[in-house]
Amino acid sequence: MIKTLYLPCYVLKFNSAKIEGHYLSKSKGTKMELTLTQPDDWHLHLRDGSLLDAVLPHSASHFGRAIVMPNLRPPVTTTSAAVAYRESITRALPASSNFTPLMTLYLTDSTKPDEIKLARQSGAVFAVKLYPAGATTNSQDGVTDLLGKCLPVLEEMVKQDIPLLVHGEVTDAAVDIFDREKVFIETVLQPLIHKLPQLKIVMEHITTSDAVRFVESSKEGQAIVAAVTSGSKKFFLGTDSAPHEKRRKECPCGCAGIYNAPVALSLYAKVFEEAGALDKLEAFTSFNGPDFYGLPRNKSKITLKKNPWVVPESFSFAFGEIIPMFAGKTLEWQLLL
Repeated sequence: MIKTLYLPCYVLKFNSAKIEGHYLSKSKGTKMELTLTQPDDWHLHLRDGSLLDAVLPHSASHFGRAIVMPNLRPPVTTTSAAVAYRESITRALPASSNFTPLMTLYLTDSTKPDEIKLARQSGAVFAVKLYPAGATTNSQDGVTDLLGKCLPVLEEMVKQDIPLLVHGEVTDAAVDIFDREKVFIETVLQPLIHKLPQLKIVMEHITTSDAVRFVESSKEGQAIVAAVTSGSKKFFLGTDSAPHEKRRKECPCGCAGIYNAPVALSLYAKVFEEAGALDKLEAFTSFNGPDFYGLPRNKSKITLKKNPWVVPESFSFAFGEIIPMFAGKTLEWQLLL
């Protein structure tokens, strides 16, 4: 079973009248609003320390829950570390926030099946993350031989119904960077599914039509947008928001990741609107994810208004600056906080 992340019954408010079931273009002089079930973020980097304190309010004000990535330094490889990290996040939340962090474990060559049992028993850990060693930020402790060294753990994950979250790329320097996802599918993911067809897998941040066809068993960017806005239950929201201080991004070996938490919902609404699929937005942002994880859908609502706003050039903190995605640009949909 494979799902992929990418961006809730929806109500369109048009001249104060509720219009359901289809999209209506805005008439001159009117303001359009979307009222959606509170979305969740199924792929989020919150970091730790002062960076966690800085970025958490953005995600907490937009999303009800989030699957939190474990690639800290040191990585979150045990259930006890995941519980401690969750407590750190909870302490950093604004007092009025109902945001719930859902924790993950960082898979290594030495992870044991008993750790998966502990994860399930904890009620805090909801998935295990696969980073191929050396693939991205803080992945040096990742997996070098998935089916050779991690098979007992993967088998226990099937028993415990815990999903595997996949960073899908090979790290072989001989493979062109644009082919790494395709080669990963062929050499890692397909053998894994053949070996363990009952393992729940989330293929994260897909970037190629090869991955779309693989997920659906169905021109790169166009294929992804078409899949995500199709209404398929196999796709759900994960921002992959990954903050870094400006000096760590603007350097000869800049850290990987884009900070998009403040703008993600605005951009998703834009993509779905341009595809004529606003009626599919709520399922993508708010229904498909919790359904996959076996969690209840949120009861609260949010409102997006068609109201142009300018993304801040940066967010300044004592430790430095974080530059958001679309810094200084005007976006059309604004979340009403």
